[in-house]
Amino acid sequence: MKNLLAFLTFSMLIFSCKGQQDGTLSTIEPKEFASKLKSSGAQLVDVRTPGEFEKGHLDHAVNVDWNGSDFEKTMANFDKSKPVFVYCMVGGRSRKAAEKLHEMGFAEVYDMKGGIVKWNAEGLSEPASGGMEKAEFDKITSSGDVLVSFHAVWCGPCKKMAPFMERLESDLNHKVKVVRLDADEHKTLTRELQVAEIPMLMLFRSGKLVWKHTGYVSESDLKKQLQ
Repeated sequence: MKNLLAFLTFSMLIFSCKGQQDGTLSTIEPKEFASKLKSSGAQLVDVRTPGEFEKGHLDHAVNVDWNGSDFEKTMANFDKSKPVFVYCMVGGRSRKAAEKLHEMGFAEVYDMKGGIVKWNAEGLSEPASGGMEKAEFDKITSSGDVLVSFHAVWCGPCKKMAPFMERLESDLNHKVKVVRLDADEHKTLTRELQVAEIPMLMLFRSGKLVWKHTGYVSESDLKKQLQ
């Protein structure tokens, strides 16, 4: 009898824990994300910092900072029976937030792959403006060897690359011109060049794009491309 009671208690605990995570969790492309946002009752959450949110965000989004101290407490006030859509800058924070919301028992959780950077690159937002214009960019990259680096202050790989990127130009004895552009400050260019991920490196030779790389690259591997 005691064994049966223990088994039933254990089964109920398992069922209860499982029930807390029932529902769907999906990471989807920006276009599908935009389409599903039109559904009734959609709750859109921007999980970036307030500073990032103020620089620009999707229409009707509510800012709940994933790295803030009250993320879970704030999200507990949302309707768990209605779909919730989360996004960040490139997808890292939103994926973690989506997993937490799924764990909290939200019925439908959608995480946008690639974040707002990819959303903008695919032309889903209003034309962004700010920073260098395309004509100026074309002029800069039209002669000689030019290495363009798109980065951002919140980007982990960018921070790791920053020290050697800063000393790269002097190490190359000015054989290659290095142009470092903050993606948040140069929204016009990031949209027109379809910068969907950062860091992004682009090497031009006399105006022709000869090499392109997204994500972290080591100093030694980068120098090989510049030889």
